[in-house]
Amino acid sequence: MLRRSRRTLQLVAATTLMVTAATACNAAAKTDASDSSSGSSGKSFTLVTPDAVGQNEFLKLAVTGVKAAAKTHDGTEKVYESTDTASQQQNVQAAVGASPNVIVLVGFEFADIVAQQAKAHPKQQFLMIDACTTKTYPNVTCAVFREHEGVYLAGAEAGLLSKSGKVGAVDVLDTPQFRRYSDPFAAGAKKVAAKTSASTRFVGGQSPFDDSARAKEQANSLLSKGTDQIMAAAAAGNYGVFEAAKAKGAFAYGVDVNQCVSSPGTVVDNVIKKTDVAVEKGVEQVLAGKTGTTVSYGLKEGGISLTGLEAGVDSSKCVIAQHKDVLAKVKALRDQIVSGELKVDDPAAS
Repeated sequence: MLRRSRRTLQLVAATTLMVTAATACNAAAKTDASDSSSGSSGKSFTLVTPDAVGQNEFLKLAVTGVKAAAKTHDGTEKVYESTDTASQQQNVQAAVGASPNVIVLVGFEFADIVAQQAKAHPKQQFLMIDACTTKTYPNVTCAVFREHEGVYLAGAEAGLLSKSGKVGAVDVLDTPQFRRYSDPFAAGAKKVAAKTSASTRFVGGQSPFDDSARAKEQANSLLSKGTDQIMAAAAAGNYGVFEAAKAKGAFAYGVDVNQCVSSPGTVVDNVIKKTDVAVEKGVEQVLAGKTGTTVSYGLKEGGISLTGLEAGVDSSKCVIAQHKDVLAKVKALRDQIVSGELKVDDPAAS
């Protein structure tokens, strides 16, 4: 999907898998040309990304969040764009060396590096987005997302739009963390259409995050049984799911950012993560001295949403823009979740 074509689902696995980042440091770091680290006496913020930002909307939102924080505090921001595991470590070391008020990092790749640096530099504040360290540190604050709330709403859309009464999901692996993208989809569909049946297929294999062919195969398995609405939670394989759905005249749902543009007429909606919101609110939390904690962002906090619930849906190329009646019902469900009247079960909850 996004970042390395698998942004969301790798991050969901961060808290359980904690992939170890490499410690090589022989790669050159790339600094954002928009660096405004001079000429101000306000706070200073440094963002380190796991990959080049480029046209990656997920990472672009993180940049937006850091810039907004700098503007709010009449401060400065610097962005280090990594290109591989070596530059990730080098960039973190460079950020620590500059001693900004807050170092913001996006992704599970930084978990081990931050743990090392937090212990070695107890006065430096770190803000991790969409992941956290295994051990709690007083100078490491984390922001994670309740993806399952958005997936539930996407499922409700699927239940309302399905002609066959059959919905499904193509997920990368059969684990509680990844089931956040399939189980709530089924629950949301059944909430609005009780007789809906739901099935999930898993990509698996040697490269579950990058296997578009296997993802397409799993999607076709669902389609052959009459499924006409599919949650695409297959990382890079999402595009395989979209292809399969398009060929059969079925519909799919994307993640992270607006994936409707990649397959107009096929992608109904997307479960989006607002990294800018998590960055801005996380920075405020750190500056307020509320550090060493993990904060969860969902529908209530504005950290999770659907493309269909955002401004600009009419130009989003999402199928849901054609179904205002469905959006009205989904908005009502969102309000119930936000108020606490409706609770969405989290498959990853301990």
